[in-house]
Amino acid sequence: MATLSYGTASGRWVLTATILGSGIAAIDATVVGIALPAIGRSFDADLETLQWVVTSYTLALAGLLLIAGALGDRYGRRRVFLIGVIWFALASILCGAAPDAPTLIAARALQGVGAALLTPGSLAILQASFRPEDRSRAIGAWSGLGGVATAIGPFVGGWLVGAASWRLIFAINVPIAVAVVLIAWRHVPESRDATATGRVDVLGGTLVTLGLVGLTYGLIEILPAFLVVGALFLAAFVWWERRTAHPMLPLDLFASPQFSATNVVTFVIYGAIGGALFLLPIQLQQVAGYSPLEAGVSLLPITVIMLLLSARSGALAARIGPRLQMSAGPVLVGVGMALFTRVTASGSYLTEVLPAVTVLGLGLATTVAPLTATALSSARSSHAGMASAVNNDVARAAGLIAVAVLPAAAGITGAAYLDPGEFSAGFHTAVLICAGLCLVAGALAAVMIRNPPTPPAALPAAPEKPWLHCAVDAPPPALTPHTAGTPHVAGK
Repeated sequence: MATLSYGTASGRWVLTATILGSGIAAIDATVVGIALPAIGRSFDADLETLQWVVTSYTLALAGLLLIAGALGDRYGRRRVFLIGVIWFALASILCGAAPDAPTLIAARALQGVGAALLTPGSLAILQASFRPEDRSRAIGAWSGLGGVATAIGPFVGGWLVGAASWRLIFAINVPIAVAVVLIAWRHVPESRDATATGRVDVLGGTLVTLGLVGLTYGLIEILPAFLVVGALFLAAFVWWERRTAHPMLPLDLFASPQFSATNVVTFVIYGAIGGALFLLPIQLQQVAGYSPLEAGVSLLPITVIMLLLSARSGALAARIGPRLQMSAGPVLVGVGMALFTRVTASGSYLTEVLPAVTVLGLGLATTVAPLTATALSSARSSHAGMASAVNNDVARAAGLIAVAVLPAAAGITGAAYLDPGEFSAGFHTAVLICAGLCLVAGALAAVMIRNPPTPPAALPAAPEKPWLHCAVDAPPPALTPHTAGTPHVAGK
């Protein structure tokens, strides 16, 4: 039962556990991006290998998020969250010890399994634990304070890569994981979906994972046969979910136009963000001559802006509805992407990099909190874990496809990333493609997203009135905006 209040000691402990838990995934995403050039030199790897270092993780994460959400709803969100945190820490140790690129790619896939188990639980715990009137603030704080992890990651990771070895970047996950386990075990209440019955849909999870693997392999290796096989597996997944008595993904979630529209916008904007942020650290290091530390620190304005503004953005969306911010925010993100075309071999931070990251940060702060809150509030509270998993999965799948497709679409293949001139030209094309996608996302939100109706002023605000108090099923109408999660700037 959702009883925690925002600002209380118990509420702060729950926030701390969920922020740190999702934070290790955010740290990992940002640090690995900064470390890609060093990993490439260490293993004499081409761009396709670097793509697999990123996509093997994202494939496991995206393929298992839905089944992880179902496991949390059925067997306990705190339990599955803790298993994910421990799994992630152990896989991080394996990544740091990898003797070659194939082993690193396999260990990264194992990391993705752990991330899949912990990611939906992070937001679902907030949704299930906090009172309806405090959920929007809690999610906004989760989004903003999660930026601290994103800020720490590039700074510490960049320093470790430059001063010691890229292998140490995976070690920073371990102490955080230990802290999360201790806090969550003691302070986070257990919650589950009391209506969840039957067996977990393992076949559905297998079909969606194989479908994503087929699509990704076909896109990276340019093999049409694998694209067809991947599409067939995904079609079989949809067919099975309609047929089985206990589907992993209840398709009636998409009966909500708001939920469907939010996930369409999520897919477009997170595809753009994932593709651009895969290439940006390489541009800064291989073309502009930044050290790993300088490349990491150069992105700090994004996380500082999100830290300062995300909670306020969530509160504003709770008052006025999500439509304006979800429409204008992606446009700001697109302008920031377009400004990256100014980053050249001269590498001037003040004139080339800072304007772009500042506008990008403002756009993300405007968009992320309302996006996630709307995705969660559009579904019943009993489906909180599944709604979180679906929205996260959409974001991860979008980034996965973008990393697979964008380099080739921009003319960056093979060892092109080692040629500064060739890579820079391709990078500029890539960020313009991403900017266009962000404009599309803003337009889609303007057309498809609707603000919740305002309760009539004449009605008494008595808590027993069903139109003003819907704690069992969903937040009150004034709290229907949503937040999608950090850009595994995440992870999204």
